[in-house]
Amino acid sequence: MYTPKLFTELKSYSKEKWHADLLAGVTVGVVALPLAMAFAIASGLPPEKGIYTAIVAGFVISALGGSKVQIGGPTGAFVVIVSAILLEHGMSGLALATFMAGIILVLFGVFKFGGLIKFIPFPVITGFTTGIAVVIFSTQVRDLLGLQMNDVPVAFLPKWWAYIRHLPTLDLATTALGLGTVITIVVCRTYRPKLPAMLIGLLVTSILAVLFDLNVATIGSRFGDLPRSLPIPMWPGFSWNQIPKLINPAFTIALLAAIESLLSATVADGMIGGRHRPNIELIGQGIANMVSVVFGGLPATGAIARTATNIKSGARTPVAGLVHAVVLLLLLLLVAPWVKLIPLASLAGILVVVAYNMSERHNFAAMLRGPKSDAFVLVTTFVLTVLVDLTVAVEVGVVLSSLLFIRRMAEISNVSMITKELRGDQSFHEDAQDLALKVVPPNVEVFEVNGPFFFGMIDTFKNAIRSIEKKPRVLIIRIRNVPAVDGTAIHALSELAHRCEKDGTHLVFSGVHAQPMKAFTRSGLVAILGEDHFKDNIDDALAFAQLLLSK
Repeated sequence: MYTPKLFTELKSYSKEKWHADLLAGVTVGVVALPLAMAFAIASGLPPEKGIYTAIVAGFVISALGGSKVQIGGPTGAFVVIVSAILLEHGMSGLALATFMAGIILVLFGVFKFGGLIKFIPFPVITGFTTGIAVVIFSTQVRDLLGLQMNDVPVAFLPKWWAYIRHLPTLDLATTALGLGTVITIVVCRTYRPKLPAMLIGLLVTSILAVLFDLNVATIGSRFGDLPRSLPIPMWPGFSWNQIPKLINPAFTIALLAAIESLLSATVADGMIGGRHRPNIELIGQGIANMVSVVFGGLPATGAIARTATNIKSGARTPVAGLVHAVVLLLLLLLVAPWVKLIPLASLAGILVVVAYNMSERHNFAAMLRGPKSDAFVLVTTFVLTVLVDLTVAVEVGVVLSSLLFIRRMAEISNVSMITKELRGDQSFHEDAQDLALKVVPPNVEVFEVNGPFFFGMIDTFKNAIRSIEKKPRVLIIRIRNVPAVDGTAIHALSELAHRCEKDGTHLVFSGVHAQPMKAFTRSGLVAILGEDHFKDNIDDALAFAQLLLSK
């Protein structure tokens, strides 16, 4: 049943919770304003697009999501993918990709994929998160230093080469404002952590720029005046021919939104001792992204930093998130005329801090010292994010992690002939059942499979079976330590069953668990061999083998 957290919390809502939510909502709303503008500008869009997203998507995420204190809106993770879609497909393409991503997120929630997102390997998440941080920082160098550049190359390496060539055009006043913003934020967070450090840094440097009449680039000089209201809801025009080209970007947006929102909700659970509803959260995120498009907004997801600010400010329920959206709307109505005075260097300074915070530098360094396979996935995902594309990075990272996982599982799974051990010809003390010597009749061979029986170990299984020197009358496959089988394993066993039939060998299975037995039944293997060829334990299998030999 689809029940957002807000609906549940309102059943026991009180005046005390309202006061706490009101204060938290006002605080996080003020903090969200400069971030919303900065993320939009970094993506190549006017600042109001970020504000629209924070207001509309933030409201919907709190109203329809599955977390008590989640704050939604534009985030740094989307900067890379949004800017790439804009360059290739334009604003209409971005709107369509975001809307498609919203539909995908809703489907994720409906089909209960919320619990599956946690299986995205941590090296992949850290790799692309750190890569995004590097890319965000690289997009802010021009505004941070006031470099006189008309066009900034899109690709990472040409971009930095262009920065180096234009370094002599550095503007000292702009650089001072950008670094001043960073320093103010760091000092404020160090000595007054409860204050909105980013807003204070923005206000301090903006006031200095106005008081000293500094000739620096501002929001007004580049984008003009901000609108003083939300746009009229409308669906932007698009071409149906764009849909096939945007499927991949849409899935990237959806996957990124799902990962970040559920990570944020999990972090929030740890801070408040609660428990979010992952599938409901995904549905809320999907609806929010679709509504954001209608109001001219960007992709949105749960924001970890703003969610943490919300919690530290005393938020108790999703009402705080609703208040945060209303506060942003009031700020848009009241302070829009003054927003144009904000130096772009100040917003660049804010994004430099954001990039540093999201860089996952400690986790990155720790994983480099860990298993070589994880380090390889980490570095590969990071390099592809920075130099190629976020979509490619995530796809390659997940595929590499899957292949390495398959290799590990194949390494821990094994197949061996245990006929001699059962007869007591060698010392074999695995468990209590093996301590007693078994009566293994002549012309009977027993093989044991340990671990998941899947495609990664089929070659090992076939090689083990080929090692039989003389075709036995009865071949027992002991699979008491096999929790699951896949289609490739069933195919291999079916082939073995047909080969045994041609060779006049009886194939018997011992210790079959529920999942393998169900799979054998559905595949027809049980029908081929007969139910009597599947025994609960090795003693029953050996007794059955004796019976078969006596016929």
